[in-house]
Amino acid sequence: MNIKSHGATEHKNGGAAAPRTAAFFDVDGTLVNSTIVHYYMRFRGLLLHPLIRPLWVLWFFRKVPYYLLMDQMSRTKFNTVFYRNYRGLDVERLKELSLETYDTFLRPKIYPAAADKVREHKAKGDLIVFVTGSLDFIIDPLADHLEADHVLSISLREENGKFTGELTTPPLGGEEKARVMKAFAEQREINLAASYAYGDSRADVPMLRCVGNPVVVNPNPVLRHMATESGWEICDWD
Repeated sequence: MNIKSHGATEHKNGGAAAPRTAAFFDVDGTLVNSTIVHYYMRFRGLLLHPLIRPLWVLWFFRKVPYYLLMDQMSRTKFNTVFYRNYRGLDVERLKELSLETYDTFLRPKIYPAAADKVREHKAKGDLIVFVTGSLDFIIDPLADHLEADHVLSISLREENGKFTGELTTPPLGGEEKARVMKAFAEQREINLAASYAYGDSRADVPMLRCVGNPVVVNPNPVLRHMATESGWEICDWD
């Protein structure tokens, strides 16, 4: 897991750290209408010659059913396998593309209600923490734009200026999200019982269970039923 700080401030009280609450946000499907598949396809589309691009798209879509099935079985396994698609891609070029295309690609996908909720928590003094299975360099511009305090994310290994397709840490999903949240909260003396978490999928359930105020966003019928049975708040940000 990577922990990146984006202008976070420390709150003090008589020289000792004051109790803090945080708002933990999953990113894909919660803050933005996008997935790790969309990011990769965007990069490939920009890197490929226009004449080759349609052929590549046809080839790639043949693999989509396999990825969908794997995601249903295990988000962690899916992420591990899917990120191997980045093997051999130029590190600096992809990081440049992520910054260059943020305003035209990712920023328009932000749910307005999600941005409002981030600002609401910010105004209350809550620490804003993004917890995501997406790559760090993709999420960094979003975190800066929404003024997140910290980002818990992942990164790919780099060798000779190229991505290897292997992650430097375990994929950040399911129980791993809960584990890193708890570790982060302990390090920052965050009161999880008074904190909030926002997620949109089954893979976010462990992180939702970590806090006293779980919020399910844009849930499918199964997750909506689970949230209703558990008494969790439900938000529709579509």
